Amino acid sequence: MIPQSSFGTLNFQVSKIAFGGASISGDGGGYGFGPISDDDSLVLLASSFENGINLYDTAPVYGFRKSEQMIGKAFSGIRDKLFIVSKGGITWDDSKRIHIDNNPKIIQNMLERSLKDLRTDYIDLYMIHWPDRNIDIRKPMEYLSRAKDDGKIRSIGLCNTSDDEIIKAGEIDRVDALQAECNLFNPLPFESLRSTLKEQKMGFMSWGTLDKGILTGRVTPGRTFDPVDARSWAPWWKHEDRTPKFKAMERIKQLLEENNHSCLELALGYVLQFSELSTALCGIRNMEQLTSAINALQHLPETPVLEEARSIAEEELTQ
Repeated sequence: MIPQSSFGTLNFQVSKIAFGGASISGDGGGYGFGPISDDDSLVLLASSFENGINLYDTAPVYGFRKSEQMIGKAFSGIRDKLFIVSKGGITWDDSKRIHIDNNPKIIQNMLERSLKDLRTDYIDLYMIHWPDRNIDIRKPMEYLSRAKDDGKIRSIGLCNTSDDEIIKAGEIDRVDALQAECNLFNPLPFESLRSTLKEQKMGFMSWGTLDKGILTGRVTPGRTFDPVDARSWAPWWKHEDRTPKFKAMERIKQLLEENNHSCLELALGYVLQFSELSTALCGIRNMEQLTSAINALQHLPETPVLEEARSIAEEELTQ
């Protein structure tokens, strides 16, 4: 079974790897990673739970509600056995153009809809998805604090945040958990939060754990993507020069071969080495990937390999 860890001060032991719900966005659109049928999503969710994953991270923009709907359908009978994370503040218009809006009314509407789609009376952790430079974070926090008092959510978190935002949010209510990108190629968002995580005893979830497939070796320079895969159209992907990462991976693969490790073992080992990390979100899309991720936990690289891989990454990315 998958090892577990404490999640900040929350009274729930979470699995060391968690299910990233964007992987089951399917053809719903929004933020997702390619086609997957409803039946396959339900089987994958059930199998992940049976194999020890108990934290499921989702958001309305994942498949324009599809991800939440699949999680709600899969787990309606065992709700109390898992930890559900959802988010508000990334919404869309009638043309499905995505934008950030942390207006309290928007957050309220998104939360109410998520409760229905997830088929639940409460969400274990509700997070503000991205900072909104037009809205003082204390305003949506005031609403979320009331929602917590009403039992609609059990804890509050922030994604992709900063110390300044955390301080302001904390004036209204406790921030129990943070979520940020953390991987071999981009450790800085996590590193900037480490002291705060320690001081305030917060839970932490890494997103981008596998760097959207680059760190597993599945995404290579010539790979193309389905039209419903965000990597086929998103500006944050299309405008990134990934050449330094691919060069680094060529050298890192040789290092891993010499030490009898896989790319997946390295990707997971890198984030799981940090004591402040509660769980690593993984975009698992099929049974093979689920099995591989679970098996990788039994054979993570030792510190010298992790350090050398990080040195290679730094060297290639700073040239």
